[in-house]
Amino acid sequence: MRRPRAVRPQLEAPQHPGPIRTRDPPAVPASAASHGTLSHPNNDGSPVITTTDLTKVYRTRDREVTALDGVNLHVDKGEVFGVVGQSGAGKSSLIRCVNLLERPTSGTVSVDGQDLTALAGSGKRASRALREARGRIGMVFQHFNLLSSRTVLGNVELPLEILGHSGQERTRKAKELLDLVGLADKAKAHPAQLSGGQKQRVGIARALAGDPKVLLSDEATSALDPETTRSVLQLLRELNRQLGLTVLLITHEMDVVKAVCDSAALMKGGRITESGTVAELLATPGSELARELFPVGGAPSEPGRTVVDVTFHGETTTEPVISKLSRTYNVDISILGAAMDTVAGKQVGRMRIELPGSFDDNVVPIGFLREQGLTVDVAAVADAPVTDAPATDAPGTDAPGTDAPAGRGEALTEEDAK
Repeated sequence: MRRPRAVRPQLEAPQHPGPIRTRDPPAVPASAASHGTLSHPNNDGSPVITTTDLTKVYRTRDREVTALDGVNLHVDKGEVFGVVGQSGAGKSSLIRCVNLLERPTSGTVSVDGQDLTALAGSGKRASRALREARGRIGMVFQHFNLLSSRTVLGNVELPLEILGHSGQERTRKAKELLDLVGLADKAKAHPAQLSGGQKQRVGIARALAGDPKVLLSDEATSALDPETTRSVLQLLRELNRQLGLTVLLITHEMDVVKAVCDSAALMKGGRITESGTVAELLATPGSELARELFPVGGAPSEPGRTVVDVTFHGETTTEPVISKLSRTYNVDISILGAAMDTVAGKQVGRMRIELPGSFDDNVVPIGFLREQGLTVDVAAVADAPVTDAPATDAPGTDAPGTDAPAGRGEALTEEDAK
């Protein structure tokens, strides 16, 4: 299955040989790079959630706000897909349009092969067919939304009541779900007696009451402390694997993407500027999401140096590649920054190194790194120092170096070119 992907380069740099692929947002072509096959068993490569040219415009008396601007999204069966972006990027509008809590201004939304926008009808009330379709989509909210007057068991039973289940069946199913999320001993407690993490687990159990195929998570961990966040994310991953759930979550936290996501998309200004599996993103030079997942800093220490970002994944994380490069080509390498973490269950590292000389001087060493299976992204090429041209002995006498502008080619300015 192909997923659109547009990658924005970090900065403008000289054209380099090798497989550096960049593409200018915001347009996201349907024929963009392929979507890799995920490693976990629930995925069969078929899309469960698809949005096509999705637009949402909020109108007031005196202005319009475009929250979604032609969003194309594909979430494959059985994967955990994260949409990441800053506040105001359009994430919440997107996830609320997926189950039509917000009706799109234009475009289509399909879930499990069913076009939900076609079921919406023209009235304000949802059609019966849309309500039935929503029953197969669970949603977890940021602020829990539990009824304080009901017990934990009663909160989980609520959607089953709405669906018309008998009292005995409601109780049986709700107890099973509480056991699944680790709260079997809290059935008779009230929300006020629970911690934030426990409340969110109740919210997750309630979202699973209708046996959904899709689970939507709207910033479900943003109000939780780091330790509780990790436990809730672990629960979502376990449910994804045990129940075969497809999970679409939105977040502004990169740690959430690193912890549980198989794939991710970056939203800015109501548009998806980049998407793909996490492995694809980390292997794509210029990927903004990859840089934010593994931020490494460091500028050239002096003119005439080349700064390169190197991403290690798979078996390369345990290989002494940088040491081998230094010995093979007798080159001095400075490490400006490094980060290593586990992403989607695999160890990934990112390192920023500095090489002496211009990019042209380092074509072979950079090629060597790529041959070792590393992703290489040229972050900066510092200009070489400008030196005065040697004086001539007499007019008309050529001296070495006087035919070229002062300094190396990297230091040429537009005025020099004129």
